[in-house]
Amino acid sequence: MDSGIIINPEYLRPLLLHREEDGHKGQYGHLLIVAGCQSMPGAAVLATGAALQSGCGLVTLHSTERALQAVVSNYPSAMMSEDPCGHFSRVPSSLERCSAVAVGPGLGRDPQTAGALRALLAVAKEAGVPMLLDADALNILSEHPEWLSQIPAGSVMTPHLGELRRLVPFDRGQEDAAARELSAISGCVVVKKGHRSLVVTPDGKSLVNITGNAGMAKGGSGDVLTGLVGGLMARGYAAADAAALGVWVHGFAGDALTAARTAEAYSSRDLIDHLHLGFVELKKG
Repeated sequence: MDSGIIINPEYLRPLLLHREEDGHKGQYGHLLIVAGCQSMPGAAVLATGAALQSGCGLVTLHSTERALQAVVSNYPSAMMSEDPCGHFSRVPSSLERCSAVAVGPGLGRDPQTAGALRALLAVAKEAGVPMLLDADALNILSEHPEWLSQIPAGSVMTPHLGELRRLVPFDRGQEDAAARELSAISGCVVVKKGHRSLVVTPDGKSLVNITGNAGMAKGGSGDVLTGLVGGLMARGYAAADAAALGVWVHGFAGDALTAARTAEAYSSRDLIDHLHLGFVELKKG
């Protein structure tokens, strides 16, 4: 286990951004989420719901018809961009108006999706829009490591151990070193997800999260983290600060749910409705 800086309220409170009394939605960032496909619409729902709890001003989901229908019935404040195929096949228009992009949950690995991801990287890099890359976006990158150089500056990658191993093969016990290597070669902040999630930066800084518990080891928890951290990036947090704040708030929600319901009796959907508790806790200081 990396012995980095502990992520706690004392570390996070000085980083918090504040809202102007006369502020409007355009001042607080616009997140584009590219997630979901016809067979995995739920990932898009979870990521979108979490992003709407992050404080960013606007959230647009680019996805398939089935995912968009599910999202609009659950989160009507999100905006919609429909892909014409049953999977991610083209870069949505007006990406340059967004302040961050989160891509990966439930995308699938259709060959056309790989091409669309490559195009998305190029457009985002040209526009200077940072990205959060997760799930199938990382799996596609593991098959095309030459694309790592196309990731925009200020981006975040959030692999679990399986995704990390595909990107940077490692032996048992070398997970933290692999995360640092991936950060160095990609130029991204890397969040190694799991028990005591580790946040590492390209300059070698390590941050260790101590919120969260085994009750969060359920499908969809990572999709919630994607939406939350992506929303924080759109809100204006630097990559490392968004990652640190996101993993702490995400884990705090899980701790609250486990205390109230036990580790067994809640789902990743429930995490979204408890994300506010972490922000409330940080505002107490």
